Formats: sequence, structure tokens, C-alpha cells
Amino acid sequence: MAGEDRARAASTGASGLVRPPRVRLDQPKPPRRRLVPDYDPEAFGRLSERIARFLGTGRFIVWMTLVIIVWVAWNIFAPPTLRFDQYPFIFLTLMLSLQASYAAPLILLAQNRQDDRDRVTHEQDRKQNERSIADTEYLTREIAALRMGLGEVATRDWIRSELEDLIRDLDDHRALSRSESDEDR
Repeated sequence: MAGEDRARAASTGASGLVRPPRVRLDQPKPPRRRLVPDYDPEAFGRLSERIARFLGTGRFIVWMTLVIIVWVAWNIFAPPTLRFDQYPFIFLTLMLSLQASYAAPLILLAQNRQDDRDRVTHEQDRKQNERSIADTEYLTREIAALRMGLGEVATRDWIRSELEDLIRDLDDHRALSRSESDEDR
């Protein structure tokens, strides 16, 4: 009880008025209640993509056609007391409009998500292409430098031709020195 009295006294001023509780800056605020329910946009997007994929199949068209045929046949051939949608089939029209009003935004959401994925893929492809071009240019420069360097390197054929020239020069020089020595005698 003494602890409560001290806490109450600390929250009241000299005039005895109750002050609002202090806001603690070292703690997160408690979550507030919201009117709009909280949902995971990724989960909703995945669900919309699954629905859009199903709506774009032949299976959906076959099922929808069968439902409409059964609906119309029931409301034409069933006993009058069991019919729930008379000839202009207004309820069928309402149901198809409701289905279309939900299908269109779901399909658009799925398309937007696919566009986002395509944009990311194209951006990654563009960056990869830029890296490939830079690598190709680098390798081209390296090959050109190697070719220029090889132009300055002595090859086996060049060395062979130089040695053959030297041997010819030596043979010519010996022949000259022999002929001079023969003349001197």
C-alpha cells in the first residue's frame, strides 16, 4: 500500500490534480487498434496470382460454362416452386458481374506483380550484360597487348634464320680469309 501511495503522490501535483502518465521514450508504443484489418501484402499478392492463373485456364472456362448451363437449365426445366431465378436470369447476371468485379482487380494485381518481377529481371540482365561487355573489352585489350608483345619476342624461326645468316657470313669470312692467305703465299 505504501508503494501505491507514493506512486499516486508522484503522479499528483501540489494542487492534488492527477497528471497523465509520463511517456517513456525508451520503450516502443503499444500497438493501436485500427479500423482496417492488418494483412500481409505478399500473401495477398500470391493468392491473387494463384486465382489469376486459374482464371486464365481452360478448366475455369469449362467449369464456368457448366455452372451457367446447369443454372439456366434448372431455372427453365425445374418445377416452378424450385426455381430461384426466373427467365431474365437477373441473379445469374448479378453473380457473373460480381465474379468479374473481383476477377479484374485480382488479374491486374497479378500483372503488376509480374511486371515488377520482369523489371527486376531486366535490370539484373542489363547489369550482367554490362559486366560481360566490360570483361570482353578487357580481354580484347589483353589479347592485343599479347600480340604486340609477341611481335617483339624472338621466335624459333627468326632465331633459326639469324643463325643461318651468321653461318653464311662465317663461311664467307672463312672463304675470304683462305683466299687472302692463298694470295699471300
